[in-house]
Amino acid sequence: MPSLELIQLDIETVRTQLMRTSRICGASAAVASAISEASLDAEMEGSSVTGLSHFVLYCEAMLAGRVDGQAIPIVSKPTPVLFSIDAKQGFLHTGFDSELDDFCVSVTQFGVGIFSACNGFTCGNLGYFSRRIADRGLVALAATNAGPAMLAASGSTKPVFATNPITFAAPRDNGVPLLIDQASSQTTWVTILQAAEKNDSIPVGQAIDADGRPTTDPSKALMGALIAAGGHRGANIALMVEMLAAGLTGSNWSLDAPSFSEGDQNPGVGLLVIAINPQLLGGDGYSKRLAEYLDRLETEHGVYVPGTSRAEKYARSIKEGIKVDRRVWQAIIRFGTND
Repeated sequence: MPSLELIQLDIETVRTQLMRTSRICGASAAVASAISEASLDAEMEGSSVTGLSHFVLYCEAMLAGRVDGQAIPIVSKPTPVLFSIDAKQGFLHTGFDSELDDFCVSVTQFGVGIFSACNGFTCGNLGYFSRRIADRGLVALAATNAGPAMLAASGSTKPVFATNPITFAAPRDNGVPLLIDQASSQTTWVTILQAAEKNDSIPVGQAIDADGRPTTDPSKALMGALIAAGGHRGANIALMVEMLAAGLTGSNWSLDAPSFSEGDQNPGVGLLVIAINPQLLGGDGYSKRLAEYLDRLETEHGVYVPGTSRAEKYARSIKEGIKVDRRVWQAIIRFGTND
């Protein structure tokens, strides 16, 4: 089994290469910027699963026709606080990026807003969406789905839901936003893929094989399904995410979505973001009150505040650059050649 080899790269070198590679793989300038920044951001936070490894998946998907790198999202606004995006079989990031400023202005003015996107490719790092809203002083809840990759807790031995992540972000004074970002499954599908590529085993309790038996073999897990975190409770959360991300947006149910890693069909999944202006409910002192509460949890009770380590890794990456799996970087270089 080959050992993991990491190489040190500076941020601008990575950003330039990601832009070049995505353009060569068929992305427009807007799409290239959206997926490059999202992937780089995840890698800088220490999330390699949704970082450069996921960027490789984006490149493969564009070349295979699973996602349209030239798609221009269609934007409609049924009311001043409802933003509805049809990704047109492109990336969900593009419509979000183009409307983020106007969306946050609307939420600030009216107190609440909903961003809905359908007919798109998978999001990657969902926390990237909610955190950027929190950086603007707003509270955000985001949900997204994908192709079926997770076991429902009803006794089914076949994939029913995706990993169906949900994120929550809130601003706090003199600190990074609170950011809760978690899947409804014990692990992510991309993690299983990486384990299979490296011929690694996976922990017991993460997946079942095609016959519904627990397995530590990632190759067998890829033919089976992931297990919900917390049994039926995690599956219930996955179902709630499905209602938000697929039901409300009019996107494919995960059960019906084509694969995001094989074939030439777009999964056609959705993204839903609910944002709130906390000042209109809790007053101007919301961020300060939240900061004081989180500080109490940390200092008096030893509670880890989600989002802290991500922010620390991000800040360190700005100064020192990032360490990248050589094989992943070589794949990005290879996709970025004209040969």
